[in-house]
Amino acid sequence: MAEQAVPLRPLTSLLRDPVLRALVALTLVLAFLFLAFPGDVTRRAQIYWIGQLPMDAALAVGAWRLRHLAPVRYRRFWSFIAFAGTAFTIGDSYQASAMVLGLDRPSMDGGAVQSAFFAVGMSSNVLACLIFPQGPQSGREKVIFWMDSATVLVGGAVLAWCFAVNPIDRSTDRATASLTVALVIVAAFAATKVALCPAPPMDRIAAWPMVAAPIVQGLSTFLLNLFDQQDQPYAFAIRLMPSLLIAVGPRIQEVTVRISGNEPRPKRRPYSLLPYSMVAFTFVMFFLVLPSDVSIQLWGAITGVMVITALVAGRQLIAFQDNTRLIRRLDVALGDLKGQDALLRYQATHDALTDLVNRTRFQEEMGLLPPELPHTVLLIDLDDFKTVNDTMGHAAGDALLVSVAQRLEGAVRPGDLVSRLGGDEFAVLLPAAGLSDALSVSENILRNFADDVDVLEHSVAVRASIGIAVAQTGFDPSTLLKNADIAMYEAKQRGKGMWALYTDEMGMRINGEADLVREMSTALDEGQFTLEYQPIVRLDDMEMTGVEALIRWQHPTRGLINPSDFIPLAEKSGLIVPIGRWALGEACRQGAAWRQAHPQADHLVIGVNVAGRQLRTGTFVDEVLKVLAENEMSAANLSIEVTETAVLGDQESTDAMLRLREMGVRLALDDFGTAASSLGLLLTCPVTTLKLDRSFVESITTVGRQAAVATAVSQMANALDLASVAEGIETEEQCRLLQELGYRYGQGFLFSRPVPPGVLAGWWAAVPASSRLP
Repeated sequence: MAEQAVPLRPLTSLLRDPVLRALVALTLVLAFLFLAFPGDVTRRAQIYWIGQLPMDAALAVGAWRLRHLAPVRYRRFWSFIAFAGTAFTIGDSYQASAMVLGLDRPSMDGGAVQSAFFAVGMSSNVLACLIFPQGPQSGREKVIFWMDSATVLVGGAVLAWCFAVNPIDRSTDRATASLTVALVIVAAFAATKVALCPAPPMDRIAAWPMVAAPIVQGLSTFLLNLFDQQDQPYAFAIRLMPSLLIAVGPRIQEVTVRISGNEPRPKRRPYSLLPYSMVAFTFVMFFLVLPSDVSIQLWGAITGVMVITALVAGRQLIAFQDNTRLIRRLDVALGDLKGQDALLRYQATHDALTDLVNRTRFQEEMGLLPPELPHTVLLIDLDDFKTVNDTMGHAAGDALLVSVAQRLEGAVRPGDLVSRLGGDEFAVLLPAAGLSDALSVSENILRNFADDVDVLEHSVAVRASIGIAVAQTGFDPSTLLKNADIAMYEAKQRGKGMWALYTDEMGMRINGEADLVREMSTALDEGQFTLEYQPIVRLDDMEMTGVEALIRWQHPTRGLINPSDFIPLAEKSGLIVPIGRWALGEACRQGAAWRQAHPQADHLVIGVNVAGRQLRTGTFVDEVLKVLAENEMSAANLSIEVTETAVLGDQESTDAMLRLREMGVRLALDDFGTAASSLGLLLTCPVTTLKLDRSFVESITTVGRQAAVATAVSQMANALDLASVAEGIETEEQCRLLQELGYRYGQGFLFSRPVPPGVLAGWWAAVPASSRLP
């Protein structure tokens, strides 16, 4: 039979419960009063029926209170029990009034009214157990359930046969006996359901007193009548016992519910004691109906049957216990496996470094959000995190990421989900949060990042760019995350260390850029890129000493695309590497063709723009060597032009430029003067030429500060023995002033716009002996 293992704390609470103590104390008081009036049938009957009323009321009130405490699926059960308690209260109240007022014969047997209400209440109790789902689902479980139920019914049939159908005491009222027996049998069957149900409405410790009440009621009635013990003091206690048992059940359940929660937690044995209980019950009944003149021979046979049955039952119980221990060991082993499985599932959904959920789990949680509510995603990317890894090592970078994760968790609201998507990229999911909540959390994050982080005994400043995307009705999780990513890059472009909110216009622009990147990836294979060349002249004699190769993209449908529109995208996407490789090879090939056809181009320097990403590939120097060899070109005729930002603070780029300089390749800092650390860069970067940015040339004749900067750059180049080239010269006045400031070379529309290679070849062909521009 299934049992509930009651922990020490609930058991202690039951023993200390004032209601349970009061009910037990009331029973003892009633027994004492019964003893105080020996032989007074009237007074004893009054005590008995008045004592029933608190028991009945405790059943009704306790069941009604549990109806509100229990889960929804149990409320109908407790409604039936509360109705039963009310019926008992009404019937016993009438009987007590009749005893006190002398309206009926003094007796502890109920009258017609009380019996009717008792039958109604008991039927309601039994019905409550019968309508509750029996629980077994599989065929095997159902067979076991009905076999145990049949065992109970057979035991009840024995009781009915011996005391109702063919009673030992011939004076027994068969109608009353049959009704009582029927209630006992049905109650026992209902008890079987409660005992075997996998998820009963009551804990076992609360159910068994209520189940035992009708059984005790029936047995006590028959046994007391059988032995004519109605007037004995203990008979009163026995007859009062069913009322106490049925009254304490709901109260026990209420105490366990308040301590352990609403859901019963049955701990079931893997076998049932119910069949053995019914065997013992049947043997007892058998002894009760044996005639007094049974022979010694029959007694021996009976004793043998009982001993063999007990031994077999005992042997089975021992086997059951062995099986139980084996099952428990298997449960422990399975528990270990489940623990390992849970650990593996946790590791699969969490980041090992920060213990935050990973991208997989984050996207799963996004998919579980109700689409009809507003939700927001924040995408956080640390600014300049690579510098920490490069200068302090990966251990410092990992420590910084852990600290960032902790600060993010401290900045969000309860219920928000923080995730590390990978690298230095984090995300925060704000369920049911609109724009105002998102902005508040974003500001909290930026405030938490305001203080430096202590990393390996160093203080590190942390800055982050945050992209905010608010979901629309019926949102797609992947789209929401992509929108937050777009907004995050917008925040970086605006200056970093801030947040940016995704807008449709922003999305359209990014989608347009994505389309351009896709088209750019095929443009190289389809020959859509070309090079034009802008001359660089010596200012004192206007001789062309070099050219700068400038890439052009002739799109088949968009037409000519400005380099400022696609070069940044090429650098961001990485396409600048193959495009730059092609430009280097094409410029050197064209230079070789010029030298072969025109003697004037023999000393021409070809300037090729190179991005920092190309320098950092690790193979760029080898590519230059290969291109020079293939075109039989001297390293002195090649000038690699890089911007200051491309090599600023980048050791890989600096190493590549040192190797190029050792080969004899010229190095030019393009757009010089626009970066934040230009002067310091000259000490580490082995350049040969400074190219003054056009922004300092365009107003050099009208703005004094522009002239001052141009002068400083010229003097610095001269002091460092570097060539100086002024870019963007468009007027004679600018040219004269720059010459006066010490610039030896110039480049700009005054001399020539960028032209196709055939134009330069035409100039040389027209004036074979000169390299002057026409």
